[in-house]
Amino acid sequence: MPCNSFTPVFNRRDFLSTSAAGFGSLALAGLMNDEVRADAAAQGRANPLSVKAPHFEPKAKRVIFLFMHGGPSQVDTFDYKPLLERDHGKPLPFAKPRVFSAPTGNLLKSPFKFQQYGESGTWVSEIFPHVARRVDDLCMINGMHGSNSRHGGALLELHTGSDTFVRPSMGSWITYGLGTENQDLPGFITMCPTLTHGGVNAYSSAFLPAVYSGTPLGNASIPSDQAKIPFIENAEKQSRQLQRLELDLLREMNSDQLASTGPDSLLESRIESFELAFRMQSAAPQLQEISDETEATQKLYGLDQPATRNFGRQCLMARRFIERGVRFVQCTHSYKWDQHGNLKADHSRNAMEVDQPIAALLIDLKSRGLLEDTLILWGGEFGRTPVAQGDDGRDHNPQGYTMWLAGAGVKQGIQYGKTDDYGYYAVEDKVHLHDLHATMLHLLGMDHLKLTYKYAGRDFRLTDVHGEIIHGLLS
Repeated sequence: MPCNSFTPVFNRRDFLSTSAAGFGSLALAGLMNDEVRADAAAQGRANPLSVKAPHFEPKAKRVIFLFMHGGPSQVDTFDYKPLLERDHGKPLPFAKPRVFSAPTGNLLKSPFKFQQYGESGTWVSEIFPHVARRVDDLCMINGMHGSNSRHGGALLELHTGSDTFVRPSMGSWITYGLGTENQDLPGFITMCPTLTHGGVNAYSSAFLPAVYSGTPLGNASIPSDQAKIPFIENAEKQSRQLQRLELDLLREMNSDQLASTGPDSLLESRIESFELAFRMQSAAPQLQEISDETEATQKLYGLDQPATRNFGRQCLMARRFIERGVRFVQCTHSYKWDQHGNLKADHSRNAMEVDQPIAALLIDLKSRGLLEDTLILWGGEFGRTPVAQGDDGRDHNPQGYTMWLAGAGVKQGIQYGKTDDYGYYAVEDKVHLHDLHATMLHLLGMDHLKLTYKYAGRDFRLTDVHGEIIHGLLS
């Protein structure tokens, strides 16, 4: 800490980086404990993550986002194109988009067989046999489109609404708007998030107070059974009483600072994250220990199989988190879906790793009555071209692709929107990512036009100046 010849001078940044017994290394955001909440109330400061009333009656209370990083091919998964099979090897009969990552050739049929499933008769590729049996629970959006053909920009547009500027993630906006239902857990958790293509910006709160940032559990390079809140494993190295004394000192210094300089949202958010870390030492270990799950449940999620164990645990933990009041949970299958070549082998492997866990999540939530007020979102940052890249690959394609919703407030067993006959462009009932965000917020009881935050002299929102609610998706 800096000092002069007479008295030490505390700089907040230096103090927080050199003190707090390691708490400062935690990228946690959350709630203050009961003592801090009482102190905040006494000083007129509201708890930023307390439960907030929505704008209107919601259909959904929480969100689970199943992110397929890399860009799954719509024409090899959920958007069957018989003409693509018929015209395999022929030139595309209309113009390709100007933007591409590398030259592409003629039409490339899917190497996978498709079949209709359920009462809805939805066509699904053979690489998703488990999800195929759940199609009557799904709201398939075949006319998705975005604005960016690069992974980084497209990933950020999906997560934040902007492909050019750092903006708050959708999980941050949702927790900002609604708060969270559990005082001892973060409101927004992201499991095994990607380290590339935007990295932390995909789950950061940007200019929203830091308390709304996502709490990452591990990252894409860490198996999900090791992706736990790191401080819990080392809590025994320091007594609970000493940790409490340190946090009380931080709170006292923070109060003095606020009294002299006025509100400081960054400092308050940091202190609140320390308090959450302290409280989670009691709540989180039991939550992250899945031995209390039955053998049948663990087998349902594929935890008994090497191929499905990693993503299966993420899906199981997502259910456990939302059961305990976490508002937004993201599971990431990263970074595997970018098949510029070797499409058949790699898409087969990727789907095998996530198919059973995703179906298990749908089954489990439905059996527990949680699917009625939980919104599930599946998809990647874009789709892929119906024309070949190399011998057996596909390029990036934000022009038209598939994502799907399930659960609270969405129509079941429908296919909304269409791409052209070959699956390149969205052509009917198109849904832009801004529209998807507006619709998600609507399902959560929030008007996307009113969910705003003033920053740098203007009101910002997740959908910026865009976005329309897609009422055709709503039940």
